[in-house]
Amino acid sequence: MQPISNPNQPLQPNPVLEQRPILEVRNLVKELPMGRDKLAILKGVNMSVQPGEIVAIVGPSGSGKTTLLGLIGGLDTPTGGSIVLAGQEISKLGEDKLADVRNRTIGFVFQFFNLVPTLTALENVMLPVQFDDKSRFKPEKRAKELLDLVGLGHRLNHKPKELSGGEQQRVAIARALANQPALLLGDEPTGNLDSERGEEILNLIQQLRRDMGLTVILVTHDPKVASRSDRTLTMKDGNFI
Repeated sequence: MQPISNPNQPLQPNPVLEQRPILEVRNLVKELPMGRDKLAILKGVNMSVQPGEIVAIVGPSGSGKTTLLGLIGGLDTPTGGSIVLAGQEISKLGEDKLADVRNRTIGFVFQFFNLVPTLTALENVMLPVQFDDKSRFKPEKRAKELLDLVGLGHRLNHKPKELSGGEQQRVAIARALANQPALLLGDEPTGNLDSERGEEILNLIQQLRRDMGLTVILVTHDPKVASRSDRTLTMKDGNFI
């Protein structure tokens, strides 16, 4: 794959975010009701991530990794503690404002791609821009730029079933970048790929970090993914060890 640097691309790190941590998690608690009792999923988690970092979160199943990622991504709300993302406290936002944060500030990449099967690659990548009526981007132009950026400019009109697993994940990454998010979150992004395709996705993520200043948090069970990160944080029983 060719380097993705392009001085004409409107994809640049936000200089304001480089002055402080892009993410600060403080004393984060998540509890679920269990009859008369409560089950503690997260037990006072603290973490800080700097702009441009790639951070891997590892740990056994049930340790709280995915719950933490969901809270950072605004997919759920914590029982206690705070999450400050790009200078904004998001842990106490209402659903409408949280949806805005998810669409504009956070990009998600999942193990099973989560592409809309009836839409083409181009149409899938256009969706986040179309959903944001305040976006500064034109949906089709932006989607074409991003698909070219991830090496799929020749596959614009192919639907997910016509793409390989690695290509589908590239489409998912392009879609995650559609509104130029401050943070990319990946939940086992290589977990459904063979080793060669997984390596390609990791190379792409690292190139995006180098060329765009992208900040990335990855939840993974794969030691190869962890070895390609700047830092690895290990969770056990609801907290980092």
